[in-house]
Amino acid sequence: MREKLPQQYWLRINSLLVAFGQAICRPVAPHCDACPISEHCPQLGVIPRKRPKASRIEARSMPTGRHFISWNVNGLRAALSKGFLDVVNSLNADIIALQEIKLQIDQLPKEILELKGYQQFWHPAEKKGYAGTAVLSRNAPLQVYYGVGSSDIDREGRVLTLEFEDYFLINTYFPNAQPGLKRLDFKQAFNQALLEYMNRLRQEKTVLLCGDLNVAHKEIDLARPKENRMNPGFSDEERAWMDTLLAAGYVDTFRTFCPDPGQYTWWSYRSNARERNIGWRIDYFVVDAAGSGRVQDAAIHSDIFGSDHCPVSIRFI
Repeated sequence: MREKLPQQYWLRINSLLVAFGQAICRPVAPHCDACPISEHCPQLGVIPRKRPKASRIEARSMPTGRHFISWNVNGLRAALSKGFLDVVNSLNADIIALQEIKLQIDQLPKEILELKGYQQFWHPAEKKGYAGTAVLSRNAPLQVYYGVGSSDIDREGRVLTLEFEDYFLINTYFPNAQPGLKRLDFKQAFNQALLEYMNRLRQEKTVLLCGDLNVAHKEIDLARPKENRMNPGFSDEERAWMDTLLAAGYVDTFRTFCPDPGQYTWWSYRSNARERNIGWRIDYFVVDAAGSGRVQDAAIHSDIFGSDHCPVSIRFI
């Protein structure tokens, strides 16, 4: 394709092909029933998806409420080269919360700065090429809060809060406990500070927490729990904090709608983990119990590529 098309056309055509691949010809359970070239495809080495029941399709085709997306992009500039803008356009979300943007504000690409339809809020880490969060919102918030009031935490750009008339949206990139759990103490301090912050805010209005929590809560939330016991993201201490969070009156929205195993949001780049669906569910939308009735649906978009994580979403009224 590079030989046949001028570069300006190749970039556009390539992004369209990427978007097609994300939506239809995915590595796991490809949507052959919806593919316009299925009759010409040998379908080698794949098992097409099972067509969902009609009632499920009808329910998904008429969603209600505002559409909120959370996505760890593992480097925004890298995601841009993998069809990020096409994904944004196809999702048509009201809010897009991003984690691990890995850039400074003066490094924002022109394509992002010129993105129409969204107000942009950025909270990069002080350290270049590391962590950071951002929110794209169609509606202007009342206030924006950067961090939780702790310099040790806030310098890493891990918490970005938008206040709206009747809810707070907290976009969060939790620390990784690191091999040997060498950063577990920092993560536990982060967890405690964040929960105290959430509890203060929910006294005023509904609190929505979204982001990469860097923990699989239950054994159902990762493909190989026995092999990963006490590894970062599945240590007893990290899982216990998830118990504490839910016991404090918060709800894991995805598990409200889907109790099924095999639902993951992160896959290692090694050993074809994503193609084999050897993954972890570590990306969440969490809501306080009083506001849980406002969440109309929750989903994992495992058919969207561009990062080692996939987006997660809710419908919120």
